[in-house]
Amino acid sequence: MSHQASHNVIVVGAGASGLAAATALLAAGRDTVCLEARDRIGGRLLSAPTSHPERALDLGATWFWDGEERVRTLAVRSGIEIFDQHLAGDTILQETTGTRRFAGNLIDAPSRRFAAGSQSLTTALAAALPTESLRLNTPVTAIRPHGQGGLAVLTPAGTLHAEHVILAVPPALALEHIDFGDALPADLVRLARSTPVWMGAVAKVVAQYPSAFWREAGLAGAAFSRTGPLQEIHDMSGPDGRPAALFGFAHARTVGPGFEEAVTAQLARLFGPAAATPDVLHVQNWSAERWTSPSTVQRLSDYSFFGHLLYQRPALDGRLHWASTETATDHAGHIEGALAAGERATQTVLAALGAPNTLVAGEKDSTSYLEWREWVGGDYCADGH
Repeated sequence: MSHQASHNVIVVGAGASGLAAATALLAAGRDTVCLEARDRIGGRLLSAPTSHPERALDLGATWFWDGEERVRTLAVRSGIEIFDQHLAGDTILQETTGTRRFAGNLIDAPSRRFAAGSQSLTTALAAALPTESLRLNTPVTAIRPHGQGGLAVLTPAGTLHAEHVILAVPPALALEHIDFGDALPADLVRLARSTPVWMGAVAKVVAQYPSAFWREAGLAGAAFSRTGPLQEIHDMSGPDGRPAALFGFAHARTVGPGFEEAVTAQLARLFGPAAATPDVLHVQNWSAERWTSPSTVQRLSDYSFFGHLLYQRPALDGRLHWASTETATDHAGHIEGALAAGERATQTVLAALGAPNTLVAGEKDSTSYLEWREWVGGDYCADGH
């Protein structure tokens, strides 16, 4: 299938921020294409299916919280079932001297989850896009100024041209995989290369069981460990405890031979013998994801760079825009931050293009940009929550 080579906007990355931006730009009538290096959409929204119909376990982003109205509104308008994180029960603390049980859940705060997994958010966004506007298996290798104020976007399949480009990928990842030549200012290059990647240096482990047996023992499924390999653990069961699951975070550097055995042994020490034999054990090492984490990810630790002022200013004469969750000024590192960053970049692009709030030509079912903003919750309050 042939594709045209010139567009108003090219969005790099088909995670939450990239798909939200592409959706809004198309709704505003702008010729937009979204390029994704992977063979799937979602980015760090990744959910594993289960044997329970319309239930999934999150290997990436899991929760959203009060005040994150873009996420809530997107889920509600997409018909995605949301439910409250399980909180009831006691907490386990694991130290070198053994384990201790504390009354109540001392780790988890009230939050919401998605019954079909967080990836269902990006699935809903992608389903509304025209087929030709989303291209998988298309990594961007270079971005260069081109012609009278445009940008050339190089991919293995050929070169595309656009008036504006939105980078909806972690800044450090963009700097490692995309050749900008010497076009970017030095302070921006230093910032991007130094900005941590949310979830980039962790492994997320999800253990699925036949039942949530820890609840029967009065435990919340919440644990904190000073010995590891999992440092913190939470209940990841679905609505009404089905499917039943626990999940925990580990430093990515601890993943290696014997890691899974160490995890199940730790779970058994914390929650009893039944925890030693999960039906399924998922290990998602985000540091090993080529299209999430740069090779330097475990050395990036200054989270004060999240939402930095330089990310709010378009580069390359106002034509290159940052839109990953790391660049959000509010809720950075959350799904809400990804949607907010995508919205900010979209508004800047539309202002530069002078885009009217009109329907996409020839698309009877398209919504206007203003209608789209209401759909994803972008107009709830002035501070961007």
